[in-house]
Amino acid sequence: MKLAVVGGGSTYTPELIDGFARLRDTLPIEELVLVDPAADRLELVSGLARRIFAKQDHAGKITTTTDIDAGVADADAVLLQLRVGGQAARNQDETWPLECGCVGQETTGAGGLAKALRTVPVVLDIAERVRRTNPDAWIIDFTNPVGIVTRALLQAGHKAVGLCNVAIGFQRKFARLLEVEPGQVHLDHVGLNHLSWELGVRLGGPDGENVLPKLLAEHGDAIADDLHMPRELVDRLGVVPSYYLRYFYAHDEVVRELGTKPSRAAEVAAMEKELLAMYGDPALDEKPELLAKRGGAFYSEAAVDLAASLLGDGGSPVQVVNTYNDGTLPFLPDDAVIEVQARVGRDGATPLAVPALDPLYAGLIANVTAYEDLALEAALRGGRDRVFKALLAHPLIGQFDYAEGLTDRLIAHNREHLAWA
Repeated sequence: MKLAVVGGGSTYTPELIDGFARLRDTLPIEELVLVDPAADRLELVSGLARRIFAKQDHAGKITTTTDIDAGVADADAVLLQLRVGGQAARNQDETWPLECGCVGQETTGAGGLAKALRTVPVVLDIAERVRRTNPDAWIIDFTNPVGIVTRALLQAGHKAVGLCNVAIGFQRKFARLLEVEPGQVHLDHVGLNHLSWELGVRLGGPDGENVLPKLLAEHGDAIADDLHMPRELVDRLGVVPSYYLRYFYAHDEVVRELGTKPSRAAEVAAMEKELLAMYGDPALDEKPELLAKRGGAFYSEAAVDLAASLLGDGGSPVQVVNTYNDGTLPFLPDDAVIEVQARVGRDGATPLAVPALDPLYAGLIANVTAYEDLALEAALRGGRDRVFKALLAHPLIGQFDYAEGLTDRLIAHNREHLAWA
């Protein structure tokens, strides 16, 4: 089995490598190709990757290339984990929206739209290269904004499934609180990427006992603290929202907080510099503890599970993924991309049935899906007016003056990445 990782020079990659090494019985990789235009980062990351494999007696071969076509040739699956513009572009996404009184975040609001506009054309170009060299390969997208990027891939006819680590993070957290193995915890996870709720937490399988009320009663303070949300809000909802919902439920408070501290991108950039220095140490043969603060916890385990299911019979039969709605949420079009539990196999992902949603959740999902429709149109076709309409439709913006100001700022800060600008 051959896998390619586009964006393999990312400081995330050792997390992925560690999962591949530990879970080699689930996903028996013979060759892993790390693809990245940054040859200097590739050298550092691949060196650590090979040492991790060696320490854990993994027989797979790790190779590197800056050539996408060569890297994806003959691959059974291609994982996308790229960031167009790097941390510098992310830093802009997290700062200029604050000038208009709107949240600055890399996947939510105006910053998320900027990332989509930069990313979708690049990902589609990579996917076309995959299709030309190996049309049977699966594309697993971890590149944000995952929902919009996955929809772009699916609409272009690619074999693609989107992946996020939010759900597996909740699964692991709830398993610790319940003192059970993670595989015993199944989530009634419903929504869009970075706009989701855990409506139930079931033991033993998708039809098992719902222990969410017990979790909230016994561990509500800890859960609310992790979300940076009031316990009262979590109790009144009776569900566990993704921490990204804080940008919606406490938007103005978050804007005030973000205006008083360095951006997350600045923190990550400093962390990446330190990590890359660590990766260059020939004595290091495991992922460093610092990597846990970088983000993407449990990404490797989710990626292994998904790839194993798509390529064979090694993965879990039910996983939380991003895929076509296909009638699952009846208030959305079939070609909307949702994030829910799905049965995953060689033919792809099929969402499980979802009970009728409370309007509190369905309304916001529908609103953000409408924004995502317009965001994808802007990413595919360009134009100031399309950018403006997407911003005006976003529930965190929604005012003419805000949308106008944000449109000008978005284009000014991203002109080098926008072919139409």
